[in-house]
Amino acid sequence: MQVAEMFRPVLGEQAPVAIRAYDGSSSTPSDAPPVATVDVRSETALAYLASSPNSLGLARAYVSGHLDVDGDIYEALTAMGELTVSDVTPATLVRMAARLAPLRFKHRVAPPPEEHRQHGRRHSKDRDSDAIEHHYDVSNRFYEMVLGPSMAYTCAVYPSETATLEEAQFTKHALVAEKLHLEPGMRLLDVGCGWGQMAMHAAEHHGVRALGVTLSRDQANWAQKEVARRGLGDLVEIRHGDYRDVTEGEFDAVSSIGLTEHIGRRNIPGYFRFLYGKLRTGGRLLNHCITRPDAHHRAHADPFIDRYVFPDGELLPIGWLVSRMNAAGFEIRHEENLREHYAKTLAGWSANLEANWDECVAEAGEGRARVWRLYMPACQVGFDLNNIQLHQVLGVKLGPDARSGFPLRPVY
Repeated sequence: MQVAEMFRPVLGEQAPVAIRAYDGSSSTPSDAPPVATVDVRSETALAYLASSPNSLGLARAYVSGHLDVDGDIYEALTAMGELTVSDVTPATLVRMAARLAPLRFKHRVAPPPEEHRQHGRRHSKDRDSDAIEHHYDVSNRFYEMVLGPSMAYTCAVYPSETATLEEAQFTKHALVAEKLHLEPGMRLLDVGCGWGQMAMHAAEHHGVRALGVTLSRDQANWAQKEVARRGLGDLVEIRHGDYRDVTEGEFDAVSSIGLTEHIGRRNIPGYFRFLYGKLRTGGRLLNHCITRPDAHHRAHADPFIDRYVFPDGELLPIGWLVSRMNAAGFEIRHEENLREHYAKTLAGWSANLEANWDECVAEAGEGRARVWRLYMPACQVGFDLNNIQLHQVLGVKLGPDARSGFPLRPVY
């Protein structure tokens, strides 16, 4: 069986994706023009699939350059994401397995160097630090080109369909500040602060004294320089370290933007208790994180995401998270799902990557750039199809009198 013919039944006869293979074979959809062409460049691509017949094998083949996609990756992944394999017969699967098996031994392929394996106790401080270093300590210049001037690596909030990525990131920080009711003289703890943009926004626009904490040394170094450049040194401290090592307390507000995904299910109750303990009475927590849409979707990250993007990431249902936040002592005051906004954010980052492709490759290497070229559209499809969501949950630490300090009808 030729390579293209072998893949067509799995992709679907009607899938608008063409296949081109190294053996000269090709396959085109029968009823629609292709949105992209999957180019199987060598037997090595099949060897990767034989060793890991899932997204990890496909990712290894793509990152190493033995498999490519000509055309719009997002459109291709969308078309494939809407397909099912229920019509693939067992006989077809058996023939594919028989064809691929010899290649596993003929080509004993090692994973691309961009692949990462974690060691040590899961979610220990050392292992968490290693995970963050793998993904974030790549190149600040690379992130500048992909994320844009906002240097915010979390879901933006689009005030309109035509808003730019930068406008949407500003809107996100403004929304967090509004929900936390930040005012001059207040103290903010921003855990997992990234490149410090929330802390700087709070200081610059609300006169808040902010402490940002990140496990990434590169992020901390960049943010510290940016704090100095903006003249915010009297209001903002960016600290390289683990949020669990913060000894200060009595903060007026805590923002956790994109950190909960890295905490782990077993540690979530303690995580919320820790943040509760850092707040003064009447203080607020805004938790912003990616979640599963329900308990039936997988908790652990897809193998490709786990090895190449976010090691040890765990996504939990929003209801479960809200319950644990509530159990830690918080009164829940507001919740919203922003998954469509994250899809648009990822599209903006992908556009930045393509616009700066040559520079990104020169800065971080082609393999790393290909990881991003694949994972961002894949995540965008996940948000579009409701396989993953993005939620903001706002809670308050009540005092003995149970007064929340919230107006009857908040603006947001």
